Parts: sequence; C-alpha cells; structure tokens
Amino acid sequence: MSVDAAPPRPVNRIALIRPSALGDVCRTVPVLASLRRAFPDAEIDWIVQDTFADAVRAHPDLTRVIPFARRRFSRVCRSWPVTREWLSWVNDLRRRRYDVVFDFQGLARSGLIAFLTRSPRRVGFADAREGGALGYTVRHAVAAERHTVDRMLALVEAEGVPAVHDMRLYTPADAQAWWAERCAELSLRPGAYVVFAPTSRWESKRWPAERFASLAQRLLAGRAETIILVGGGEERGQVGSLLDLAARDRHVVDLIGATSVGGLMAVIERATLLVANDSAALHMAVGLGRPYVALFGPTDASLVGPYGGREWVIQPPVDPTRLNHKDTSLGSSIMEQISVEQVAAMIERRRAAAPDAAAPGPAVIR
Repeated sequence: MSVDAAPPRPVNRIALIRPSALGDVCRTVPVLASLRRAFPDAEIDWIVQDTFADAVRAHPDLTRVIPFARRRFSRVCRSWPVTREWLSWVNDLRRRRYDVVFDFQGLARSGLIAFLTRSPRRVGFADAREGGALGYTVRHAVAAERHTVDRMLALVEAEGVPAVHDMRLYTPADAQAWWAERCAELSLRPGAYVVFAPTSRWESKRWPAERFASLAQRLLAGRAETIILVGGGEERGQVGSLLDLAARDRHVVDLIGATSVGGLMAVIERATLLVANDSAALHMAVGLGRPYVALFGPTDASLVGPYGGREWVIQPPVDPTRLNHKDTSLGSSIMEQISVEQVAAMIERRRAAAPDAAAPGPAVIR
C-alpha cells in the first residue's frame, strides 16, 4: 500500500539512490533499465558511493553518476573543509531539481539524501530501516520475502513503471584497456583463466582458504589454464595458503588488492568461470553473463543469492533460525561443510552446461 498516487507526468529528471554495497549496486541495474524504458528522454542520475562508481558509470541507460564520498563525508562537522564540500554537494543535488527520486537502499543515510534533494516526489520502502522512510513523500509496502532484485523492481512497479529484468553490467573502456595490457604482460590469453574470489568481510561467508588452494591444484592438473585471485587488499590476510600457492606456481596469479572496481569487472568479463563466496564478484559475474559457482553459508540465497542462477549455488543445509552471517558465534562452521569434491563436481557440471564459456554470454534478461 502506498501513501500517494502514481507520479505526475512528464518526468524529466530522475535520481536513483543506491550508494552501496558493491554487490547491491551491481544488482540494482534492472531498476535503471526499467526507468529508462519508461522514460526514454529523461535524465537519469545515480547517486552511488564514489569508490563503486565504476560498476555503473559505463551503463548506456545512465545519464550521469553522482559520486557520494562516504568516507570523506563521514567527517562532516569535524572538519570545516569537508563540511564546506558536503554543503556544496547538497546544493548541487538541489539545483538538479529532480522530478522523482527513488531510494533503493532504505537506510538512514539514503533516506537523508532523498530528503536533501528537495524533490517533490521521493519514493522508498515503507519498512526502510533506521528511520530512512522519514525522507520520503511516498512509501510503498513491498514484501520482505522477495529476492532483493524483485523487491527493488516492485518499488518502481508500484509507481506504474513496468519491470525490466535486465541485469547487464558494462565494463568501463579504460578498465578493459588496462586488463588487455595486463594480459599481455602476463602472457595470458582471455578466455583461458578461472577467477577465484575467496575473501569476505564476514568469516561466516568464507570457504576455508586451504580448500580454495586444494581446488586450485585440482583444476590446474592437466589443464592449460590459469587461476586468478581477486579480492580487496585489506583481505589478503584471509587467504595465506592461496598466496603461498601463487608465489610458487606461475599459473596462479595474485591480483588481490591490485584491481579497481572497473578492473575487477574487466577480469571477470573475460573469465571462463568464477568460483566465489557470497561477494560482489559473484553479482558482477551475473551481470556480465559469466559462468560461476557460488559458495553460500548462513545467508538466505533465495533472497540475496545470484539472480536467476540458484542452481549453481552450493549451500549446506542451514537451520532457518541461523541464517545470519553477522552471527560471530558461527565462525566458518557452515562453510566448512562444503567439500572440495562438491565444488569440483559442480564446476564440471557448470562447464558441461556452458561449453563455450570463453565467449561472453547473456546476463539475466526477460
């Protein structure tokens, strides 16, 4: 149930708010595609955390990215130069005079951003957390028991915008050029490597690094391919056994902490396969149409798993009451129930289902 009717027409300027996290930014693109289909001549801007802008800045349906410097702006009221920069940023938002603003994050910060635009129509979820709904003029009730992508699409549908299930991501050209140069340096042929994304902020989402290392050795035996390791630089301490393997085997390339967001997209875009924990890299693979095998622990994959590809998720049986990746008492106990043999078997199944995996395939579109 909403508190207002559908938006007035014409709609010439639209803002989409989804600052973070990176995986969530990647899987928000269907609402951009939906809005563009409904308003082909409108300006559509995306307010996104500056460090994640690469994920969407090359999307052809987007007019412009509005970078949100989250880390810098966290110092507002503690530093006059930052406060001045924040006020300038807010004034710029207001000058754009958006006809409609959609908040797909549903938190206090994003609700505040919506409010600060001064748009006459600010749309969000009725159950937005942290008081985020106070920033909206229109609140739609959308069932929480839906996949995150479907839930966001339901918000635009409530505004009379037909849903377009287009997950496609577009890698920035400069990132593609960077990766082409790196491939030449590494004597690496695109379409002849597998990507491992073995890290996670949460211990409960991490498959043991030594099992990733065992899997790598198993995949490399008898195959003329390379394994590329990706992840954030601050996560290197999580995967010591994999880094040791990379140090002694030239067929394992360590790029952990060595890619931008756009660079990560470029690496995944030309991979034959991604093996990943529940992470941003997984959602990039979906949007770039690349085969993947996903390893899940105490997270509800039906709500936040890879969109349209649950059959390639390995997840041990989990008590529904323990589906909380933030529960530190779990450690990696659930992920440890996934064996190397299970993952290797799923990889063979995935390869059999995508024999021409060297060529980019379609993302989820319907």
